[in-house]
Amino acid sequence: MPITLTDLRTCVLDMDGVIWTMDDPIPGAAEAISRLKSLGLSVGYLTNNSSKTRTDYVRKLAKFGIEAAEADVMTSAYATALLLAKQGSAQSRAYVIGEQGLRDELASVGIDIATKADEPNVTLVIVGWDRQFTYDKLAAAHGYIVRGGARFIATNRDATYPDAGGRTLPGGGSIVAAVATCAGVEPQTIGKPEPHALLLMLEPDGLRLDECLVIGDRLDTDIALGRRWGAPAAMVLTGISTLEEIDATPADLRPDVVAADLPALVDMLEA
Repeated sequence: MPITLTDLRTCVLDMDGVIWTMDDPIPGAAEAISRLKSLGLSVGYLTNNSSKTRTDYVRKLAKFGIEAAEADVMTSAYATALLLAKQGSAQSRAYVIGEQGLRDELASVGIDIATKADEPNVTLVIVGWDRQFTYDKLAAAHGYIVRGGARFIATNRDATYPDAGGRTLPGGGSIVAAVATCAGVEPQTIGKPEPHALLLMLEPDGLRLDECLVIGDRLDTDIALGRRWGAPAAMVLTGISTLEEIDATPADLRPDVVAADLPALVDMLEA
């Protein structure tokens, strides 16, 4: 469906593959975000990457010339922590496969993090992107779920992660899949394409999903988030998904708008 600027109040951007790839800025992205704001839209940032805290992302955005507050940023790590707190699990004990950003966000709501296998009172296994993933971590997660009955939570199911130079790396979803395979249990997923993180962003300002333009680079997360839950969705071609993949996707799952990059997308909105 066409996107009408007058129907929108906010836009939520993915970062990896939209604003940068790893540590390489995408040309014109910072200026395009300024143009979005000049159109009267508020701008937020939503990532499935659980390896960094919101503070880390505010600093990274600033490095690329983009001013943002922590309240403008949502990660799958912080969304996981918030949802667990809302569900009364803030004082629970968790075994975590993930990097420091995930651990810090979970600790910020009071979750106690187990550091090895066979610790007592572990009721949660939380899995995200972990570049130090090992067989021992997999075995510990398996034990807590299969023998201990711990609840299994995935920050996200992204199979890959955009690297510099157009390359990709294994994403958090590949690690989640390993745990799910050996444990014989599918997790509750928090990040995109599930709506939890986006709803947490929109709630404070009373915004509706149909007033939010989701901008991303992946069909299976960013675009699926919009199409499943009623938010308009725009895809840029600077990250994971390609035009060929869009053409092979059923019409009802395709983005509303496709642009070469973020500046080109803003050109379309201005027009």
